[in-house]
Amino acid sequence: MTYTVLSLFFIPTFKWNRHYYVQTSCCGTVYELDPEIGKMIVRGEEVEILPSHLTQVSGGRGFATGYKRCRQCGYETTEDFDFCPKCGTRF
Repeated sequence: MTYTVLSLFFIPTFKWNRHYYVQTSCCGTVYELDPEIGKMIVRGEEVEILPSHLTQVSGGRGFATGYKRCRQCGYETTEDFDFCPKCGTRF
């Protein structure tokens, strides 16, 4: 006689090593946020994000978000201009 046995076991899953990211609206640069600051934000606490809380993950130049933003006047455009059409500053 042949018996077929199916063995099932439970593997518990745990959450660990959670990462928090921020992206700048001006150029699309992505930073990893300090995990403790990220947890405070999730809890709804008011926090001040300092440069020491950020680690750059990827650089951006305005193309990552689909638009360019003038550093001088703040004008945003999706066109591929070399100069800002509003104030003339080079992108």
